[in-house]
Amino acid sequence: MDELIYLAWTVTKILAITVPLILGVAMFVYAERKVIGFMHARMGPNRVGPLGLFQTFADVFKLLMKEVILPSNANRFLFLLAPLLALAPAFAAWAVIPFDAKLVLADVNAGLLYVLAMTSLGVYGVIIAGWASNSKYAFLGAMRSAAQIVSYEIAMGFALVGVLIAAGSLNLVEIVEAQRGPGGILSWFWLPLLPLFLIYFISGVAETNRAPFDVAEGESEIVAGFHVEYSGAPFAIFFLAEYANMILIAALTTTLFAGGWLSPIPGIPDGAPWFFVKLFFFCFFYLWFRATFPRYRYDQIMRLGWKVFIPITIVWLLVVALFVVKQWLWWAP
Repeated sequence: MDELIYLAWTVTKILAITVPLILGVAMFVYAERKVIGFMHARMGPNRVGPLGLFQTFADVFKLLMKEVILPSNANRFLFLLAPLLALAPAFAAWAVIPFDAKLVLADVNAGLLYVLAMTSLGVYGVIIAGWASNSKYAFLGAMRSAAQIVSYEIAMGFALVGVLIAAGSLNLVEIVEAQRGPGGILSWFWLPLLPLFLIYFISGVAETNRAPFDVAEGESEIVAGFHVEYSGAPFAIFFLAEYANMILIAALTTTLFAGGWLSPIPGIPDGAPWFFVKLFFFCFFYLWFRATFPRYRYDQIMRLGWKVFIPITIVWLLVVALFVVKQWLWWAP
């Protein structure tokens, strides 16, 4: 009986994260249309529901009711498995994200390692989708996307190593607590790890294939990239995975570099609301980038990842390690 209660409680906690996350994706798509519409001097959604709030839900129902077209000679099993492989890691990583000191699904000691493992798995869904579609366009898009994801994953991994050195722990709750200090916002890791902070977030934008790094779906070159053959519900799952990954990168940036649930001003109580304020702040940058920057060429993206980001992260890791060894921990409480 106790095992059943424990199982039911665990499922409840999982649903308490996944259901708001799915609704958050819907609201994020709506916010993207409204914000970019404002930046482009357009209205954005304004027909379905009050202020166009139900437009995203109408799009979801439209996708779910569309026919799922399977390309001839496609590998049916892998073709349908690929969207799930892209979506599962984006949701699974939330198991260790702390919203508050006590509000976390799984407070595991190797949380940072788990996050790195989960965020690295998404590339398999991309590669399998391109290969299983039996289409040259999809396969070319998958290769482009996979190369880009792997390239920026290395820089992101090095940035996480910098956080590990500074905090001295793999536990995400302890990493947030290591940023607690009398300086408030100046005690967070964004300041001592500034190059790693910027590289991590920009690499997160590249890894999620978002503008200006969205060459994987450059319509003028290779149609829609790796998911060009997908329609209906499988395409909706890819769409959900992309936006869930964007929210995940924003949440990880908040946790690792921006103090998580900690208040930016000393004397003001900490709490989960601060976490969501910072989350929305970083999510806004995704929209701002898309509305502002033109798409990079593919060679520019590769050069930025391999010849700029990785060398900078390696040098700054040595700087942070020197600070820690010499006990020059001016950011520590």
